Amino acid sequence: MDLHPPLTATPRLVHTREIVCHGYLRDDGLVDVESSMRDISTAGSKLFFKPLGPGEDLHRMRLVLTVDAGLVLRVIQVHTEAAPTPWCAEGNAVYDSLVGLKIGPGFTRNVRALVGGAKGCTHVTELIGPAATTAMQTWFALGREREDLRAVHVRAGALPRPALADTCQAYRSDGQALQAIWPLHRRATASHAE
Repeated sequence: MDLHPPLTATPRLVHTREIVCHGYLRDDGLVDVESSMRDISTAGSKLFFKPLGPGEDLHRMRLVLTVDAGLVLRVIQVHTEAAPTPWCAEGNAVYDSLVGLKIGPGFTRNVRALVGGAKGCTHVTELIGPAATTAMQTWFALGREREDLRAVHVRAGALPRPALADTCQAYRSDGQALQAIWPLHRRATASHAE
């Protein structure tokens, strides 16, 4: 059964959402992740608080996360450049409450608890996920984890749990990828880790 049958009619573009994230190494050794999100109305729309012309942005949000090598948020800057109401940007300051959070297991749950729902902006909160992933990928690209992993592999004995463990199905604790970088016979137990 074909789950994606070919289109029989000519599609008409109605809406576009663009999310772009860039990770930068700063001179002070921290990483800035600049992320932007745009919702673009192809035909325009008459909104409650303003008209939206064809091709104009319904939403245009930008945020900058400053993250250290431990994946801890040091600074977060939120900018609402286009929104459907004149009050949307009033929630930007609440995102300061995320400073100090560590990107890793439970991060999304903690973000939602602090800024989700009526506390923040749905779209800015959604943008934090791709920004956090970009922060992780930026540090990985800089070789931090690989350098740490190489240093650990030259030592005999137990290996500490890699930061990638259980972050997705490919890096699950019982999977082949983690077995390759964290073999069962070299996994640190609680007594070794202390």
